Amino acid sequence: MTDKPDTTDNQAAIERTRQAVTRYATAWLAGDRAALVACYHDDFTLHYSGRNPLAGDHRGQDALAILAEVTRRTNRKLLGIIDIMAGPERGALLVRERFSRDGKTAEVERLLVYSVRDGLLWQCWVYDQDQALVDAFLA
Repeated sequence: MTDKPDTTDNQAAIERTRQAVTRYATAWLAGDRAALVACYHDDFTLHYSGRNPLAGDHRGQDALAILAEVTRRTNRKLLGIIDIMAGPERGALLVRERFSRDGKTAEVERLLVYSVRDGLLWQCWVYDQDQALVDAFLA
């Protein structure tokens, strides 16, 4: 007897992840704030890297407040979604955003890695192409 993974279950898990991440990407591209918020699980946790005042782990409404504060501080604008990735345990968006603050503007690629629970985004880990640059915008 082998402990071979059930490919049907694996494919179903990948599809659930893909659907959740794609739903979020579609709402983000459309600028539909209500649809974006509806993609988050009540226990959503944001794992935000870096050396800035917003870095750390944030849960629930605090996580959503941190996301709003990032937008406020950086005037961030989604320029495009480069790729949508999905596996049985994680999904990811590779995105390009423009930040602007105090007369400075920068374009950054960011990798947003998600875990999904109940069809909703449950956790997110943010990885920035240039963490020091992002930290400067968030300072």
